[in-house]
Amino acid sequence: METEPITPSTPRPVRRPALVQGRHELTFLHWPVEPERVAALLPAGTRPDTLDGVTYVGLVPFLMRGVGLGPGPGLPYLGTFCETNVRLYSVDGQGRRGVVFRSLDATRLLPVLMGRFGVRLPYVWSSMRLRRENGVLTYTCRRGRRAGRGPTSRVVVRPAAAIAQPTALELFLTARWGMHVPWHGRTVHLPNEHAPWPLHRAELLDLDDDLITAAGLPPMPQPPVSVLYSPGVTVRFGAPSTVRPTPAPGRQCPGRQRSPGH
Repeated sequence: METEPITPSTPRPVRRPALVQGRHELTFLHWPVEPERVAALLPAGTRPDTLDGVTYVGLVPFLMRGVGLGPGPGLPYLGTFCETNVRLYSVDGQGRRGVVFRSLDATRLLPVLMGRFGVRLPYVWSSMRLRRENGVLTYTCRRGRRAGRGPTSRVVVRPAAAIAQPTALELFLTARWGMHVPWHGRTVHLPNEHAPWPLHRAELLDLDDDLITAAGLPPMPQPPVSVLYSPGVTVRFGAPSTVRPTPAPGRQCPGRQRSPGH
C-alpha cells in the first residue's frame, strides 16, 4: 500500500469545513522513538508512521484563536485559549498519514468538554499561560485547576530565522493533513486543510515537562532533536471517514512507501 507523500501543501482540499480554528505561536518539540515502543498506543487500523525507520513523540504548546463550528467566524472569547498537546504520528491502511493525540491540555472548559465528548479527543482542563518577553516565549501548564494536583510543563524558547526550505524531517513532523481518532469502537480519519506552516528555527532555553510520561510514553531524557516555531495558520477540518482494518499478514497491498517530499 503506497503511503501519501508529505508535502507543505494540503493534498486534499476541505470544501465544507465542520470546524475552523486558528493555531498561533506554536512551538514544536520532537524526540525520536522506536516504533515498537509506541505502536500499542495508536488506534486500531493504524501503525506508527516512520522516517528512516524512526517515529517521533511531539510536545506542542500554542495559542488557539477563533475556534468555531462550520465555515463561519470563530468565537472571540470561548474560542481563544492556550493548549499543549502530546502527539504521535500514524499511517492507516489507506496510506493516509496523520497525528494521534495522547493528551491535549487546554484552559477553556467548554472546548475541553466539546473535544472530549464531541470528537472523542483526550482533552484535559488545565491552567496554562503563554508569555512573550524580549523575543522569548514561555509556555506553562499545570494539569487540573489546583496546585500540586497533576503533571506540569514549562517550555521556554527563542524563535530565530525563518526556514526557506524545510528538511524532510521538518516536513514529516509538521505537514500533517489529518488525525486518527478512536470513535465508538472504530477508528476515523479527520482531514484538515491549511496554508503551509511558516516555520522558524528556535532555541530551547528551558524545558521541564511531565506531560509526556503522563500520556503513557517513555521518558525522554535527551534534548529534543527538533525545535521549531511557527507564528501559525488557520486550520479547516473536514468530515470524518472510517479507517478500514489493516490487511492481515501476507495480504498487504503491493507497493512501497514513498519518502516524504517525493
